[in-house]
Amino acid sequence: MIGLLVELAISWLLLWFLYKTDLSVLGFYPTKNRIYDFLFGFFTIAIFCLLYFKTIAILTNHSFEINKNFTTIHFFKGAWWVLVSVLFEEFIFRGALLYILIKKLGINKACIISGTAFGIYHWFSYGALGNPVQMLFVFIMTGLWGVAFAYAYAKTKSLYLPIGLHLGWNLINIVVFSRGPLGTQLLLNNEKKLDGIISLVFFILPIIALPLFTYLYLTKSKKTKTLNSEYLK
Repeated sequence: MIGLLVELAISWLLLWFLYKTDLSVLGFYPTKNRIYDFLFGFFTIAIFCLLYFKTIAILTNHSFEINKNFTTIHFFKGAWWVLVSVLFEEFIFRGALLYILIKKLGINKACIISGTAFGIYHWFSYGALGNPVQMLFVFIMTGLWGVAFAYAYAKTKSLYLPIGLHLGWNLINIVVFSRGPLGTQLLLNNEKKLDGIISLVFFILPIIALPLFTYLYLTKSKKTKTLNSEYLK
């Protein structure tokens, strides 16, 4: 929690020093549209994640087993850890630094740089450094997702949509399916692996699904038509 406060303090200083503005440019103030953005992002990706792992279980003839030692307290502790970690990453990669990059380079270049940095960051957070195959997988998935999160902020001028998307996947992936740094959570992580072409399909599916959902939402939503010129005012 202290880390988040330090991030916000540094972000405020950067924004004030460079542009004489404050954290309001990150879209913190809750509005009807922003709450809708968050709910869309969260539930769309959470449902997709549930269906994704359920489909894998069906294809591998696997039955999920509930962790009998998992309690409500464990759930809230896990959910809190996920929330803090998501906010920490969003404030770094989609916060003041992305706003500054957009002002200086435009939306497209800024989002690509943000996504690239997000992908490289996960080499370290996932412990993939030194394993070329794992590094490639991690970079492609988290890098593309990072670009999608960045565009979600750029087009809505708010962190609500990227936080919703990010939190929806991480909460289900880590707390429900026990696939993350917290170890065993609600479900025991003993599922079987896919083989052959099906394995490749399910490798690619989540990589493209989140950016696709984000693109379609931003394209069809009239309220999110933001141009580079708006950041140059």
